[in-house]
Amino acid sequence: MGPARDVAVVAFAQSDHRRRTDELSEVEMLMPVLHQVLASTGLRTGDIGFTCSGSCDYLAGRAFSFTMALDGVGAWPPIAESHVEMDGAWALYEAWVKILTGEADTALVYSYGKSSPGELRDVLTRQLDPYYLAPLWPDSVALAALQAQALIDAGDADERALAVIATRSRDSATANPRAQVRGSRPQGDYLVQPLRTGDCPPVGDGAAAVILAAGDLARRLCERPAWIRGMDHRIEAHALGVRDLTDSPSARLAAERAGAFERPVDTAELHAPFSSQEVVLRKALRLDHGVRVNPSGGALAANPVMAAGLIRIGEAAAGIHRGESHRALAHATSGPCLQQNLVAVLEGEPS
Repeated sequence: MGPARDVAVVAFAQSDHRRRTDELSEVEMLMPVLHQVLASTGLRTGDIGFTCSGSCDYLAGRAFSFTMALDGVGAWPPIAESHVEMDGAWALYEAWVKILTGEADTALVYSYGKSSPGELRDVLTRQLDPYYLAPLWPDSVALAALQAQALIDAGDADERALAVIATRSRDSATANPRAQVRGSRPQGDYLVQPLRTGDCPPVGDGAAAVILAAGDLARRLCERPAWIRGMDHRIEAHALGVRDLTDSPSARLAAERAGAFERPVDTAELHAPFSSQEVVLRKALRLDHGVRVNPSGGALAANPVMAAGLIRIGEAAAGIHRGESHRALAHATSGPCLQQNLVAVLEGEPS
């Protein structure tokens, strides 16, 4: 059964992703993105029916830090607002459901992350099971290396194949003026074997925003809306020891429930922060070599924590807006080794 209302992504904006933005607060980093996404539709803050954001208090190091970001939105007159302690892709899911239920006709979704103030690899250990894994302090790169080694041991990849993915992603990012890392470069030394520096995402700061609209309003706001044909998210077991790290059943199930396997897609924006994770996702999402994967460069070119997944949806939608794609798959992940996965299917109307 399809959604009760047609909902589309009608606008997308993102910041320039940079290694450090010490001179900017989170609000100052976010405000130009919000102004840009609203200006592209002609909407004002008062025209938005629902606002939803995604961020992480652990990055800022203070509780309820997301309330400060509302200064960039403008909370007066009062607005209908919500927040998820997740990547902005999950905030978009909440906003999509809000519009489907008829409680709003438009929604502003934004997310942001400043990773530069702290040591990101240490911060992300707080996602782990607090009794067995977290006390060992395995960081995000070490856990991704375990997954990469499992793929190599299973014969699904080797270091050369991972290097090809990294090179292709950053070559694609050459055409993306917002990307933090552009153009191919040497893979570098091992960070945690078998992952080299080039197999890992850059650490940086960034923000993104998307506007959703329903039905004929979407057509008035955007020349070629990116219609959300389906969206679903699933989660793996929390304990890494009970999972097969070479596969992603949750991503596969989310794709199935979102309708991704009903017809082929021409483009896939995958949130694969490590080159090895693209191997896992390609298999789980049944993407053949005819699908353009991460034409924006993906998370290997810019990976602002809590915004990179929303950016994947935004980039997939922007390709449809420009007429470069007709049916696209967008994927977002959170947690170690692709623990949580969201899949959205977007389509443009026939020319």
